[in-house]
Amino acid sequence: MHPLGLLPLLQSWAPEHAAVKLAIAIPSVVLLLLLHTLARSDKEHQVVPTLPLTSIGTVWPFFKNRFDFLRSGFLVTRQSVFQFNLLQNTVIAVSGELCRKDFFVCKGLDINEGFKVLSGAIPMLPGITSDLQARRIALIHKRLATVQNSDRLSNVIRYIVRDADKTLHSWGESGSIDPFSHIPAVLFQTTVRSLACHEIADDPLVVARLRNLYDRLDKSTTPASVLLPWLPSPSMLTKLYASKKVYDIVNGAIRARMTSGESRDDTLQMLLDHGDDKLVIVGFIMGLLVAGARSTGTTASWMITFIAGHPEWRRKTAEEVRTLLSDHSPEGEDCNSTVADKMTAIPLEAWENHTPVMDQIIREVLRLAQPHTAMRRNMGPETYVNGTRIPSGAYVVYPFGDVHLNPELYPDPWAFKPDRPERKLPFEYVGWGGGKTVCMGQRLAKLQLKIITALMVSTLDFKLVDRTGRLPDPLPQPNWNDALTCKPPSGSSYLQFVRASP
Repeated sequence: MHPLGLLPLLQSWAPEHAAVKLAIAIPSVVLLLLLHTLARSDKEHQVVPTLPLTSIGTVWPFFKNRFDFLRSGFLVTRQSVFQFNLLQNTVIAVSGELCRKDFFVCKGLDINEGFKVLSGAIPMLPGITSDLQARRIALIHKRLATVQNSDRLSNVIRYIVRDADKTLHSWGESGSIDPFSHIPAVLFQTTVRSLACHEIADDPLVVARLRNLYDRLDKSTTPASVLLPWLPSPSMLTKLYASKKVYDIVNGAIRARMTSGESRDDTLQMLLDHGDDKLVIVGFIMGLLVAGARSTGTTASWMITFIAGHPEWRRKTAEEVRTLLSDHSPEGEDCNSTVADKMTAIPLEAWENHTPVMDQIIREVLRLAQPHTAMRRNMGPETYVNGTRIPSGAYVVYPFGDVHLNPELYPDPWAFKPDRPERKLPFEYVGWGGGKTVCMGQRLAKLQLKIITALMVSTLDFKLVDRTGRLPDPLPQPNWNDALTCKPPSGSSYLQFVRASP
């Protein structure tokens, strides 16, 4: 029989003194490894702290003061992860570098489901906008890429310039405007032109009505309409009514085009030429108009507001635009050509690759005035974000302020400093999203922002003023609790302008 026990076993092939040491050391090592494994396992499956609030108590602050609500949650729990309930929905908030990386690359987290349930800021027409099948969503994304290919963007430049110039002229020769009302109107017009059709874009009354309906959609996006979509609350009824009216406008333009048999160079024609079914066409136009116009309109408003409040950056932008116009003025140019006429001659390549000042400004505006909270839902089996278990069906949110307002990454984070050194490390800037979910419309958005800014600095002398006509002190600061526009208090700042001499 063989002797039993660890020491006799070791003695059979090792000297006695070495066998004694090994008999002590091996169990110790095994014990340490076991303890390490258990500690690691406990960490990976740690209990996520829950906010000491009822599920009802979280609803209002999450939807109306989201920035402060999430920030206070991290402070109260003293953790980089915490959870709370929105009625029957489990929501896990994450922060920090490692969570951010996992959040943006995790394949099981679905942006469409997260946005649809936790945001609700889309037209509510079942099967057309709110319940599109995955294959139709994928096709819409594919068509959006086509809209932004170089040939189509080169063609739309002249329309964006002319639409924007016409709208700027409608303000008169001088005056004072609210930039958070007037500038989004310019972006809405150019977005309709770029993503819908000429029939709608050519009719200012229809465009104004469409924008008003989308504003009603924004105002009717309440906790009740988002979390209880089956409840016929006043907000939900308003949302359904506004969605139906938007649908009527879009559907009417589609029927008119198909009936006329006329072919025109716009997005609607592209969709028709591809033979897309009506649900894709309507879903594309209704969904992307609100997504594109709202987000880009907010960025444009703050872009002009920051430029107006920082004259040195207005001068740098104006110099850059003058160089563009000079470098691309056609030979034998008509002396009566307007700035808008000259701007249509600037090629897409120049707008995209030879505007470093505007690129810096756009980047800083997106960092400073984009109060987004990225939203996802785990549609697969349970997954993990930096070791935190995300159950199937749970929602995960990541506030952009965690990175963009982090003083360790961006010193003096609330200051407008476009010449900050560009962060090169992964996920230290998520202005256009990150990982597998980046903004698919950013090429068009950047073009619109640059053209409208170029027109304003070239044709208007403007400055930022308060109610008394003086430069606001302090300068307006984005309100991150306003998840749609982050605009400052109404009436706190205005854009005073006079049309520049030709």
